[in-house]
Formats: sequence, structure tokens, C-alpha cells
Amino acid sequence: MDNQKELAEAQRVLIKEANSIMRASDCLGENFSKAVDCLYSTKGKIVVSGIGKSGHLGKKLAATFCSTGSPAAFLHPSEAVHGDLGIHQEGDPVLFLSNSGSTPELLALAPLLRGRSAKIVGIFGNDKAQLTGKVDAYLDSSVPEEADPLGIVPTASFAVSASLGDALASALMKRRNFSEMDYALTHPAGQLGRNLILRVSDVMHHPGEIASVAKHTKIKDLVIEMTKFPLGAACIVEGDELVGIVTDGDLRRALNDKENLLNLSADGVMTILPQTITSEVSLGNALRLMEDRESPISVLPVACAKSNKLLGMIRLHDIYTPSTS
Repeated sequence: MDNQKELAEAQRVLIKEANSIMRASDCLGENFSKAVDCLYSTKGKIVVSGIGKSGHLGKKLAATFCSTGSPAAFLHPSEAVHGDLGIHQEGDPVLFLSNSGSTPELLALAPLLRGRSAKIVGIFGNDKAQLTGKVDAYLDSSVPEEADPLGIVPTASFAVSASLGDALASALMKRRNFSEMDYALTHPAGQLGRNLILRVSDVMHHPGEIASVAKHTKIKDLVIEMTKFPLGAACIVEGDELVGIVTDGDLRRALNDKENLLNLSADGVMTILPQTITSEVSLGNALRLMEDRESPISVLPVACAKSNKLLGMIRLHDIYTPSTS
């Protein structure tokens, strides 16, 4: 198969899966709200169960629920009757996933969960299957045909089931008033979490860790100081007040533009009254301040808003990577 035929095949698959999801969207009705009612709980957790491809999806959906404010756990239906049923506690709502809607392991599990006062939601690809009569709310994930060349591999049906699961998670987020900060608290190691939770003060380099010189300091001594503290810039101060900054880029430009550079002082190459940031600003806002400008910058002095007292320095690198200083 040549490249054009492969590209056409890929596009056909994507279009067929997208159309299947749109079809499922058009079929949503009161059952969806009922499903959200069943899964919404102010205590306990959602238990997700499925086998085969549906089991793989179940693990993903359990992770999605957990990260979006709805505690969840995956329960393998075969292992459930050999001890793993202990994952489910009295009253925990359950989400069944089955393309056929007649998975024997789920059929055997349903009465056991009913005995634990569980509300059960199903995402099935067959509205006439046995499981549809054993759940409290049922979402239809059926598709006219699968997207693979043989029309038998769980492709379009898997995409629809995954999308319905994401729709449930999103609806639960709305009902819980789940905020961006809530999301950050479940992802403290991710960049979004760092941007929202951490402040400039949490990652900045303090005055004893940065190059800092007076404005009459000779360029040679300035370079030595910047070499001692290789953060990409030196702060120019009068007492403890910031009056300017010299970056690595400033030095390169001065070397190209000025004669006898080493005879100059720091005030001959510095940027006067540079852009600063305060220590209480979030990393996300610091990132926007540094990047969302005509000429992005990679380093910012941290200063007191009222007195312009130098408090430290933050680099773009510090926002993306925990400081090791």
C-alpha cells in the first residue's frame, strides 16, 4: 500500500469514528442525566468494571474519574469473585462496560453488587442484551459498523464508549463545581499543578544565589560574578534596590556594538528599570508574563512592588523544572 492509500485509510477510520461519536451524541437523552445521578456521590467511590478491551477502557475511565473529583477504582469482573470484590463498599455506584452487553462475568457480578446497595450504570453496544435489564441507567454505545477494514475490531465502538465515559466524567465535574485549582491539587507533579499551586517564592533564586553588582562595577568583574552564578543575568543594585539588569544577551550585543567593552561599567550595558515580578505571583502568571510578549524573556528579577527591593530572580527553566539550587 502506498503512502496516499495509507493516508486515505487513516482518514477513513478517523471520519468513521468521529461520525459514530456524533451519532451517539444525537442519541443522548434522559438516561444520561439518570446515569449521572447514579454515579454522583458525596462519599464513597465509583467502581468501574469490564473485561477485554472494555477492561482496558475501564482502567482509563477510573483514572479520569479520580483526577476530576470523583474517586474511582477498577474492578476486574473475574477477579471480583476471588476476593477483589472487597474493593466495592456498601453503596458504591458501579459502571459496567460491555460492547456485547452480555458479558458473563458482569452478569454474574450484578446481583452481588445489588446486594451491596449499588446503583449500576451501563455503557453497552447492544440495547437488547441481557445486561440492559440489570442496570439502573444505560448508555448506548452501538455503532452501525466498526472502523477497521474488516468491520469487526472494536474501533468505532471503543471510541464511542470512551467518549461517553468522558462525558460522564465531565458532567460530574460540573455537578461537583470542580475547579481548575481542584484539578491542580490532583496533579501536583504536573506542569498545570505547578503553575497553579506554586508561587514565584517557591522556586526563585534568592539574593545570595544570584549575580548582583553595583552599577559602577567594571564589565570584567560583572562577567566574573555572572560566571559564579550562571543564571543568565546579573541584577544591578543601589543598596538593596534594583536599578537594572544585564543579561547574557546584553553582553553579546554589547560585545558586537561597543568598542573597548571591558573599559565600560555595568550601567553602560544594563537595561534600566527592567520588568520585574513579585514573589506571590503564581508560576502560571509568571510564565504568561515571560512568554506572552513581543520579545519573550527567560529571566525575571523578583522585587518588592512598593520599594523595588531585590528579592531574587526566577528563570523560565525554574517554572518548568524544580530548582536544584
